[in-house]
Amino acid sequence: MYSFMGGGLFCAWVGTILLVVATATDHWMQYRLSGSFAHQGLWRYCLGNKCYLQTESIGKAPGPGRGRAWGHRTSPPDLQVENCVVQRGKGTTYWNATRAFMILSSLCATSGIIMGILAFAQQPAFTRLSRPFSAGILFFASTFFVLLALAIYTGVTVSFLGRRFGDWRFSWSYILGWVALLMTFFAGIFYMCAYRMHECRRLSAPR
Repeated sequence: MYSFMGGGLFCAWVGTILLVVATATDHWMQYRLSGSFAHQGLWRYCLGNKCYLQTESIGKAPGPGRGRAWGHRTSPPDLQVENCVVQRGKGTTYWNATRAFMILSSLCATSGIIMGILAFAQQPAFTRLSRPFSAGILFFASTFFVLLALAIYTGVTVSFLGRRFGDWRFSWSYILGWVALLMTFFAGIFYMCAYRMHECRRLSAPR
């Protein structure tokens, strides 16, 4: 049982770290724009050495006045046109949903790690609430949330940006999200196996 929990805890640690890195970094997608490589994440998009926040004001034409210089709250004209595609209408919901599901996935994975560590100290008084089972459920919930986030991002990116740019691809932050999905899924599997083994031993023990 403890070997399963040890393997599950290792997968959970790796998966949680990858979830945090994928959520925080700006390399979910990269493409060529005006002869330069651009890349974007869930929070910012970058062109050259400058990065800009993903905000609802993206796509509005810059005008004279304070705070309208490049690098403050506006973006280059070419990049404004590109982001206007995904920021209008369903675009804002798309960004918010992806961010929310990634954050929920990270929180579930972190809670699962805490429960998984406590499972090593499982006491007979807690037989009604099995800690390995609870940890496994949390890891499966994390897997489900990250799957939703990746599905939404993939669908909208292919539907909007894939039609607009010919030279684009998903980047390493996006790939880390899929690896994290696998790690949290295997963590859930390991803890469910530990739970079943614990239950078999408990039921077979003499009363």
